[in-house]
Amino acid sequence: MENKSSYRTAVLLLFMLIIIGQRVIAPLSPDFALIANFSGLGAVAIFGGAYFKNNVNGFILPILVLFLSDLGLTLTMGVDYGFYQGWYYTYIAFILMVLVGRFYINKINVQNVLGASLIAVFIHWIVSDFGVWLGSTYYPQTLAGFWLCLVKAIPFERNFLFGTLGYATLMFGVFEALKSKYGALVLSKA
Repeated sequence: MENKSSYRTAVLLLFMLIIIGQRVIAPLSPDFALIANFSGLGAVAIFGGAYFKNNVNGFILPILVLFLSDLGLTLTMGVDYGFYQGWYYTYIAFILMVLVGRFYINKINVQNVLGASLIAVFIHWIVSDFGVWLGSTYYPQTLAGFWLCLVKAIPFERNFLFGTLGYATLMFGVFEALKSKYGALVLSKA
């Protein structure tokens, strides 16, 4: 049973690493401005929350993958791409998105994955942009200033929405297909 659990955990972690790895190489694209924020970050969070049943794997592994991608971005693109000012708000949003996957997706189906994706994007929008707004010299430190920050973030959040929906469809769909083919991946505890 332990070997089956380890195999499943390794496959789940590999899925997350592959998807988040795309985040590290995306800024190297000449068309990066068009795809900024089109990432699998939200999908990885809800995927980890849905499939990992214990807290260590459910939270530590997705956060570790996010940290490694931020480290990769910092090393390849500079500190402004990885650990930018207020980066910890993204981590708070990420933890909340893992919770959405854990508590919202009790059964893997299209409706639950879609609902969790929409909630995760909303959380990302509010929490991460709160970090952008708080202490900003660009946005007034008022409710109207926070609203302006949220409005300015809509193009990035639209890309984040498309990325979350696309990568969630890919991750959940492929993993469910693999589960039906390989019994070692079918396990109630990961």
